[in-house]
Amino acid sequence: MEPRITVLTLGVDDLDRAAAFYRDGLGWPGGDIVGTEFPDGAVAFFQLSGGLTLALWPRGSLARDAGLGVSPRAPTGLSIGHNVGSADEVDRLYARALDAGATAIRPPHETFWGGYSAYFGDPEGHLWELVFNPAMV
Repeated sequence: MEPRITVLTLGVDDLDRAAAFYRDGLGWPGGDIVGTEFPDGAVAFFQLSGGLTLALWPRGSLARDAGLGVSPRAPTGLSIGHNVGSADEVDRLYARALDAGATAIRPPHETFWGGYSAYFGDPEGHLWELVFNPAMV
């Protein structure tokens, strides 16, 4: 199996609210809800850099498609990292996310490994890390 990821799907409870957060709040292009004419078909897509697609799909639809029951939210089961070019950018994007309706998890701070990061939860509770890693510049 080739090690690559092309789509990251987040299960959401409120598709309209989740799509608006990424589209309107964070300013990401895309996010129109499509597939509403199909049972369990409503989904929103965002095309990200590097060819990755972020999909937002109702948790019940995702569970049914996978043949699983809907499980409780588990924010610490996965974090999504967004690397940026400076500590100032971490500060700026953290403030923008909070203004857009994100939940403050851990404010911007120096890390033990020499970087700078912050954590927020999107309106559905998914954990995001904004991180500046000087070794990656």
